[in-house]
Amino acid sequence: MTSSHSPYPTSYKDVNTLLLFMFPKIQAILGDQFVGFYLYGSLSLGDFDPASSDVDFLVVTREDVSEEIFESLRDMHVIIASSNLPYANYIEGSYIPLKALRRYDPHNAHHPTIGIDWPFRIALHGSNWILERYILREHGVIVYGPPPQTLIDPVTPEEMRVAVCEQLKNFWSVQLDGPEWLRPRSYQAFAVLTLCRALYTLHQGMVSSKPHAALWAQETYPQWKPIIERSLLWRTQYEEDDLTETMNFLRDALKAAQKMCIIVE
Repeated sequence: MTSSHSPYPTSYKDVNTLLLFMFPKIQAILGDQFVGFYLYGSLSLGDFDPASSDVDFLVVTREDVSEEIFESLRDMHVIIASSNLPYANYIEGSYIPLKALRRYDPHNAHHPTIGIDWPFRIALHGSNWILERYILREHGVIVYGPPPQTLIDPVTPEEMRVAVCEQLKNFWSVQLDGPEWLRPRSYQAFAVLTLCRALYTLHQGMVSSKPHAALWAQETYPQWKPIIERSLLWRTQYEEDDLTETMNFLRDALKAAQKMCIIVE
């Protein structure tokens, strides 16, 4: 299995600086357990926004990490968070072993992870990781390691549709009472654009960037154009706002998805 290493994997200087800071630390901690280091999300789909996007990463290991390695990784992430580097506190990533990465298995889906809204811990990776695997396999950016196509089985359109239906049913349909976490404008934008991307996947059987899915949704559902345009502007606005229009959109979007899967029981 041939591996490659790119010291400047993105076109964003601050992101590359962070990755250059992370890479040798991860490599030193994992040793021969280290298989690969990849970027996915907006950095791989071409819609990274320096003002609002996260740095999504995946580290592939040969086996489940030991408790000792887990503790060392946790200490490392504390160092990263206190480094004052741009994006140091805007990373979301996971450490997944080869066997579990090959194909999503809900019975083998608890892996170390860190995010903006949660500390480094072992947590369940839900069915959305079917979609993340597709993005990684087809669009992943290699920081170090073999091509992701050699590590992940092809993900079919039907598998992606099923994953979207599960996400809409198990997460988004229970948000219809307007939870407080959605009040910031940025989170309302996240909700609207995520639903646009979910509908795009249901229709097209593939994953696209949020801006591309937003343009598609404006053409496919022209009645939503005002709130989609507003959401594209709200991605970097963090003040709280009224939820009425966003919740109306969520209800309409979930109903639209019912043509392909049952969302609201």
